[in-house]
Amino acid sequence: MTLMETLTKVDLYSMLPDELISYFASIGEPKYRAAQVFSRLHRGEKIEEITSLSKQLRERLRTECLDTLPVVCEKLVSKIDGTIKYLFRLHDGSCIESVLMRYKHGNSLCISSQVGCLMGCKFCASTIGGKVRDLLPSELLGQIIATERDTGERVSNIVMMGIGEPLDNFDNVIKFLQLVNHKDGLNIGYRHISLSTCGVVTGIQRLKNYDLPITLSISLHASNDAKRSEIMPINKKWNISSLLAACVDYYKVTGRRISFEYTLISGKNDSSADARALGELLKGAFRGTGAPLHVNLIRVNEVKETGFKRGSAEEVNAFAKVLSDMGVVATVRRRLGADVNAACGQLRRSNMNKNEEKEGKN
Repeated sequence: MTLMETLTKVDLYSMLPDELISYFASIGEPKYRAAQVFSRLHRGEKIEEITSLSKQLRERLRTECLDTLPVVCEKLVSKIDGTIKYLFRLHDGSCIESVLMRYKHGNSLCISSQVGCLMGCKFCASTIGGKVRDLLPSELLGQIIATERDTGERVSNIVMMGIGEPLDNFDNVIKFLQLVNHKDGLNIGYRHISLSTCGVVTGIQRLKNYDLPITLSISLHASNDAKRSEIMPINKKWNISSLLAACVDYYKVTGRRISFEYTLISGKNDSSADARALGELLKGAFRGTGAPLHVNLIRVNEVKETGFKRGSAEEVNAFAKVLSDMGVVATVRRRLGADVNAACGQLRRSNMNKNEEKEGKN
């Protein structure tokens, strides 16, 4: 489907009930159609499957409306823990990833917010090749609907930590949050949603004004500007000082704990001195606020293009102990789906490489 075709079609999945009422009124349909269609679409039914609509209306909607439900292009299931990694194909042929992680408390889905990524973090496979485009609210929502449709299981938690930077797609992400939280739709509570940003300060400042009880996660990955700028180009625009000032302000307005993500790269940012500097940085920034401090430690994913290596489990635990001894809660993220390359961007990158090889042979 071309961009022009996309722009001229009606995106039902991106509409809240009030917007659907207006749409159906514009085509001469009663307003109760909005509730009918909203709940059924969010349950995973396609237009042609909503038999309470007339055949004529279904055909009109099928022709005039955009089908943004992603299609499973590739699916990998971990033999270790049952994690499922999806490569989804979108209506324009672009591919994104989602990862379903199973826990005792329910299923969590890590979703993408963009096709590719503009941020350029050196350790991340998602950014290789740059950003193609933002995802529509319907395409964000569609990852959950398609996963539930494929597995027959409910997704109870959402992690916005897949391909892309959510706050670089701010308006579409906010609309998605409103859609996924709606009581007549998927009805996933805000407190069950985590949003991760690499440090888009203006986005954090905007987000606090919505006062949504989501969990905000900050990808920090270094305790000083020199190291952070080396691995995260965004730090050259918004340095650590400006980022933490925005985080402190966010906490004061919302009262919500912020989680700091720290990817440990062997020989680069994982020494005891790095741990002490990180603890001092966070304690200093939040001093006097009463904010609980939490750092989520992540062993770097070894992507061929980056050359970065992960340290041992003992080294990670030692780093965590330094933080804990300083009064900063530190947890080590459990690695799920290790046998299916469940880390963000790897499956999409593999698919792109295969396509490039095919084109080279033709």
